[in-house]
Amino acid sequence: MAFTRATGKHRAPSRLTRRSANLAGVATLATAGVLATLASPAVAADAEAAASAEDTGLTPIVSMGSLADEIADQAAAQKREAAEAAARAEAKAEAEAEAKRKAEARAKEIREAKERAAREAERKRLNAFRLPVAGSHVTTGYQTGGSLWSSGSHSGVDFRAASGTTVVSVGSGTVVEAGWGGAYGNNIVIRMNDGTYTQYGHLSSIAVSVGQQVTPGQQIGLSGSTGNSTGPHLHFEARTTAEYGSDMNPVAYLRARGVSV
Repeated sequence: MAFTRATGKHRAPSRLTRRSANLAGVATLATAGVLATLASPAVAADAEAAASAEDTGLTPIVSMGSLADEIADQAAAQKREAAEAAARAEAKAEAEAEAKRKAEARAKEIREAKERAAREAERKRLNAFRLPVAGSHVTTGYQTGGSLWSSGSHSGVDFRAASGTTVVSVGSGTVVEAGWGGAYGNNIVIRMNDGTYTQYGHLSSIAVSVGQQVTPGQQIGLSGSTGNSTGPHLHFEARTTAEYGSDMNPVAYLRARGVSV
């Protein structure tokens, strides 16, 4: 019996076919190895997590809701702290402003009290009376009789004063006469603020002029012995008018105004 070879069947693979098959097998093995290698860490991690869970009995879970709540709580706490800090700052500013207001009010009260006291002191000073010659005393009294005076009696009082001694106004007033006064020599007449008049005679010099305002204790001249005088002294009169003959007791006049004579 004759045998014939069937065309296309049972033909030995060619070298190219065998080489391709070998390469495909190698690629398959290589791919499987790479995948196994890549999968190993994940598998190991899963195994470690599983072991850890088995050890603790807890399943680790990351909750996004819990994290959001924590962030919200922190934000709320920071907001509260900021609000509290702002409230403290505002309270401090208000306290400082109130303290400043009280200090200013107190300073104003003190200033006004000082001003009132100064005005009162000035009022008292201007209304006060004093001796025309400081520390002096009367040497010839009021209405003393004698031929030295044209009226037959002394129309004022004489204060002891060496020549050149300071003579002052006994109170506040306005000068209505300043110059030569005949028997009075150099003399000054002042209309006092209470409406009475005072006269200062026998001066060696005059330091004021008519119309000038004077205050208690202000120097108006120096004592002397001009006019009808037997020696240095100050002749002082108190009058109801500026004219001669309207005299009143100078000692009583000064004492009634608080002056010790």
